[in-house]
Amino acid sequence: MQFVVDEEIPFAREAFSHLGSVTLLPGRAMTQEALREAHGLIVRSVTRVDATLLADTAVQFVGTATTGVEHIDQAYLAARNIGFAAALGCNANAVAEYVLTALLVTAQTRDLVLEGKTLGIIGAGRIGSLVTAKAPALGLRLLLHDPPLARATGDPRYRSLAETLEADIVTLHAPLTFDGPDATCHLIGADELARMAPSSILINTARGEVVDNTALREALKKGTIGGAIMDVWEGEPSIDWDLLNRVTLGTPHIAGYSADGKIKATAMVYHACCRFWGIEPVWTPPDQPTPAAPGNAPGVAFDASGKDFQTLAHDIATALYDLPGDHARMRDLLSISESQRPQAFDQLRRDYPHRREFAASPISITDSDRNLFVRLQTLGIRANEL
Repeated sequence: MQFVVDEEIPFAREAFSHLGSVTLLPGRAMTQEALREAHGLIVRSVTRVDATLLADTAVQFVGTATTGVEHIDQAYLAARNIGFAAALGCNANAVAEYVLTALLVTAQTRDLVLEGKTLGIIGAGRIGSLVTAKAPALGLRLLLHDPPLARATGDPRYRSLAETLEADIVTLHAPLTFDGPDATCHLIGADELARMAPSSILINTARGEVVDNTALREALKKGTIGGAIMDVWEGEPSIDWDLLNRVTLGTPHIAGYSADGKIKATAMVYHACCRFWGIEPVWTPPDQPTPAAPGNAPGVAFDASGKDFQTLAHDIATALYDLPGDHARMRDLLSISESQRPQAFDQLRRDYPHRREFAASPISITDSDRNLFVRLQTLGIRANEL
């Protein structure tokens, strides 16, 4: 068999080569001609998979090494008996850690106390559920909005969109959908932004189109909301550069880009592919090294004496994940010509530094108490007492 695989999927050749020949291509460069003889296609979110791409090809199976699937025309695949698999939940923990680190960085920069603030979580699926589980460790009170889950469960904890938008911080974890009563394209537009308080912060790690980027830019320009943390953008890689200039933190769609999540995605799609053709899997993911964190080696000790929990959590989280560095590299795009920025946006994703999730990098704490360990553990941080 022949496989065409996005070149940015880690260990793609190693995983799929025992099933057949493997051709690696850039995700934005995949064409119908390149797939003419391919039996399997493995993509990421940058490749739109539909009739335009697959007509007159030999493709029998499509896998996406992503948790989002809006770039896949699943109805087209089903109508032609083309197998399909997604890596659902592969990067959920990485995105949740991004959200909490971003909150800690923003709070540190703005001298905000997170304890007692309300966090509105729109979308309570895999990622939203993890944010829901972790956020109370920072003292945040939660408001949840998820209409499908509300209807399915009748659980009164699910609030209306209007009530959720009254939170001090609103984080988006809804899939991108265009039809039906729960369509999320431009779920957050000018009217919704007007409901938010002038001090509120909006976080989008879902899909760029869930937020009307033009409306958000105008809200930030007028100061009708307090800030925005944006990892996803409308029109990627040709995004609204003025919006980037105005956000509190901006990154190039990398919230889920942990090494752990990426390799988990490869493994999930690989196993689904093997099941589709009835082939026994033989590839197993290799152990990943833990990179030295910014300014700290893994296993470094932190002194808790005299520090409140938010400050300590900030210091640990940013030592394990250099989110400010991601933001700085994204901001650097504004210093080059606008015509070069889309290519540079994609380059940031291709050259993204090796990043591990918190649990992969145990740390040590001195002068701490049991409650502190419990709160760090809730955040996913592995801490030992010295």
